Amino acid sequence: MAQITSFLPYRYSPKAGELHDLVTQPYDKISPKMQEDYLARSPYNLVRVILGPRRDDDTEANNVYTRASKYFSDWIASGILQKEAEPSIYAYSQEFQVPDSGETLSRKGFIALGAVEDYEGCVVHRHEQTLSGPKKDRRQVLEHTKAHFGQIFMIYPDPEGRVDALIEGALPAEPTATITDEYGVLHTLYKISDQDVIAAVTREMADKKLIIADGHHRYETALAYRKDNPDSKDAERVMMTFVNMHSRGLRILATHRVLKGLSDFNLQAFLKKAAGSFKIDRYDSVASLKQAFEQPAPSSIRIGMVVKGEEGVFLLERDRNNGLDVRVLHEDILEGLLDITPEAVRDEHYIQYVRGLEAAADMVTSGQAQVAFLLEATTVEQVAETSFAGGCMPQKSTDFYPKLLTGLTIYKLER
Repeated sequence: MAQITSFLPYRYSPKAGELHDLVTQPYDKISPKMQEDYLARSPYNLVRVILGPRRDDDTEANNVYTRASKYFSDWIASGILQKEAEPSIYAYSQEFQVPDSGETLSRKGFIALGAVEDYEGCVVHRHEQTLSGPKKDRRQVLEHTKAHFGQIFMIYPDPEGRVDALIEGALPAEPTATITDEYGVLHTLYKISDQDVIAAVTREMADKKLIIADGHHRYETALAYRKDNPDSKDAERVMMTFVNMHSRGLRILATHRVLKGLSDFNLQAFLKKAAGSFKIDRYDSVASLKQAFEQPAPSSIRIGMVVKGEEGVFLLERDRNNGLDVRVLHEDILEGLLDITPEAVRDEHYIQYVRGLEAAADMVTSGQAQVAFLLEATTVEQVAETSFAGGCMPQKSTDFYPKLLTGLTIYKLER
């Protein structure tokens, strides 16, 4: 049973300034340049808390985590952050253009608290493995601030759209907040405090299975913190955004693999080996491959390949047979044909992950890399099938776009 509840979040007050200058992308999407930009926007930008700058003279008593705690407590004390007065959930919509196609979509969901569940309970399901480093970092932020600043992105099955209808029918006339982010995505937040509506949403969500779309590391951090703090009632829940997996606005982008540092890569030898498992075609350009990808072929796995010094694009194709594109690429091509071990992939010795067909191909044609493998996007159905079966995909198998902004609501553990 999915346990959903309303909550009393902290939110930025008007005293803090424009919301655009205060909230951020998720911590793991913040590059050094973005961090620098966020720091310059406002002395109250949340990056100081979730991913502050480290200093050469950091000590055990004064470091990025202790500073995060002080910023957070000071902002509450000074009224920069204020606690809401009534328990609420928050409708959250995002209007955006799909980067590759330019299609305009709207993705709608709602923010509430969800129970932190062990995977074995078969309520919350993951679709990716996690790494210890990010979890250690997120645990330190949580330990020092006792708060969650971003939402775990959860998807759930509701083909009839009953939850969406309840939320849509309860929207107030004016939004609580609107903001356009650095990618041109319009984010809109509506506060819903009607307890009858909240109760109805809670009932509708009770039988839903949840899949973590984004936020595996933060979810498992919350899970570990709950286990280590059994007396904390607030630790039993974490802030989540819930989106219907049948929503037209739910979009997954492909994440392509770009390789460099291969000491003995030989194209002809590779193609000869690959011909044993794949049908190999050649397109004259990335644009031609993109057109081919626009014609769905659900029974086939199709992987493009751009090679330094070679014109056009190779296409490796074979029957799907219930396989996943990313797993075939990692297990059969990277490991099976190129002898790149899973450990090397995990440590990113040869591999870089790039969004956008053209961007990945350009890295090869410009000489920055040797080979780019171009993937079709994983589907929501593939994610659900894998997750509900208890399986996991390779890392960077999915790129749910756009990301949820961090700092729209903040859940402080106070009990």
